[in-house]
Amino acid sequence: MSSDAVVLDVVVPAFNEAERLPATLLLLRAAMAGLGVPCRVTVVDNASTDGTAEVVATALPGTVPVRLLWCGERGKGFAVRTGVLASGARYVGFCDADLATAPDNLGQVLRLLVEGVDVVVGSRAHPESVVEERHSLLRRWGAVAFRGAVRQVVRNVGETQCGFKFFRGDVARRAFAPLRCGGFAFDVEVLGRVQRAGARLVEIPVNWVDVPGSRFSPVRHGWQSFVDVAKIRWRLRRVGVAPTMPIPVVAIAVSADVTSGAATVGLRP
Repeated sequence: MSSDAVVLDVVVPAFNEAERLPATLLLLRAAMAGLGVPCRVTVVDNASTDGTAEVVATALPGTVPVRLLWCGERGKGFAVRTGVLASGARYVGFCDADLATAPDNLGQVLRLLVEGVDVVVGSRAHPESVVEERHSLLRRWGAVAFRGAVRQVVRNVGETQCGFKFFRGDVARRAFAPLRCGGFAFDVEVLGRVQRAGARLVEIPVNWVDVPGSRFSPVRHGWQSFVDVAKIRWRLRRVGVAPTMPIPVVAIAVSADVTSGAATVGLRP
């Protein structure tokens, strides 16, 4: 499938995800197949040392094709940037390889984008979100402090770190092209850039489960994320805020049944 034919491209950054990817691809592709528009999954191998690439390369053919890209520069942000900049799709987004955020609201995401929203942000802080977490008290308090720091960069957004964000294609490519933060705070830089470009942004509720095996460590990565946010704030200090950009609305038929019955607990990784 050529990039020009793809309506929705979902980027999945993957570092040593050979064990979790098969189930993730199964559920994600099933959900996307029910959208009724040409879709694609783009897995970006972020210099894995296991069989991540082989899992993607041997994925069974289906309605939703899967392609594999390589990113040798370590960091989730750099992996997502590689996938976004390689996509010519009308709409592009990303989700985590553990699929902690269920893809059962992709239909809502696509409808919002078609109606003219530039950025759709999945948010665990949304009052309608269903969140099952097993985080330690240290991590929960760290998240509260982090959100406070982020408010200096990204305004009026309840949460920036949920790995479920989607963009109008051209808006995404403009925001990711100058990305400097490759760590776990890269979402803050991207959202800060799209807000300053005048993008229309909407937060939506998500169904999120704390999947064991997270790559984020409060001890190893927590302090670095705060440092990265400070750098992002400094980096964007001279970027002026533009008025909200006019949005061309494109009519695309979206199937009402998003998952075709595939979004069941039994298929969760």
